[in-house]
Amino acid sequence: MTTAFPSRADPWLAHEVVIDRITPEIEGVVTYHLRFTESSIAAAYCFRPGQFNMLYVPGVGESAISLSANPNHPETWAHTVRLAGNVTRALGQMSSGGALGLRGPFGRGWPLELAEKRSVLLVAGGIGLPPLRPVIYDILSRRGDFEDVVLLYGSRTREALLFTSEFDAWRTQGIEVRLTADRWTAGWEGQVGVVPLLLDRLKLRNPAGTMLFTCGPEVMMRFVVRSALQKGIPVENLWMSMERNMQCAIGMCGHCQFGPAFICKDGPVFRYDRIAPFLAVEAL
Repeated sequence: MTTAFPSRADPWLAHEVVIDRITPEIEGVVTYHLRFTESSIAAAYCFRPGQFNMLYVPGVGESAISLSANPNHPETWAHTVRLAGNVTRALGQMSSGGALGLRGPFGRGWPLELAEKRSVLLVAGGIGLPPLRPVIYDILSRRGDFEDVVLLYGSRTREALLFTSEFDAWRTQGIEVRLTADRWTAGWEGQVGVVPLLLDRLKLRNPAGTMLFTCGPEVMMRFVVRSALQKGIPVENLWMSMERNMQCAIGMCGHCQFGPAFICKDGPVFRYDRIAPFLAVEAL
């Protein structure tokens, strides 16, 4: 079990990292493997699956990016980025060897300690797989600590699926992987339909002993939760990762307030029943 990087006296302090290598994933999505330049920070840094860092591009600004790295291999730290805003587009112009700032890790991660000796159901849509990828790596490092482990993952088309080169290795090591695409395109031989349909079709051996972690569009997660409850998974076993505009990462600026909580410091991972009353509030 990984533990979080020790908190520093100044959470605003960014440490220098360099881009060790860049992995293009799909159109508009890139994974940056970052390496600390300070040896003491490199030796001490660790994170819990589900946490995020603030990446600072000099002269442009900061952006909150979830870690998609293996928490047990500290050589470099992977961040899978959708090139959409000013900061991420600027990051997309950088090349290997480029330097930027990193603050973190921040937030609460997935409660893997509660999932031990239980079945684990991971449900992801689109860019929601990167925050769950560290969970997969951690589970694989100690596969015997868990019962059945199933990944349900989908995207709009097969071309938009992330990390496809890793699926066979995950299956070989004991994770069942089921895929879907919202619509058929040439060459796709998998299921067609939205992600919650994968859960509707899944037979669970022990619903009461299953933990569900989900990340993706909010509307997808809401239907995933509804299906999970219908299948008998207890509400206290349902966890979801939320996304909002996070700017300070420590709950001071208020940009990511969600009801009484702040996504940056109280999340991004929440137990479903804690935030359920606010999910249906329009424009919250």
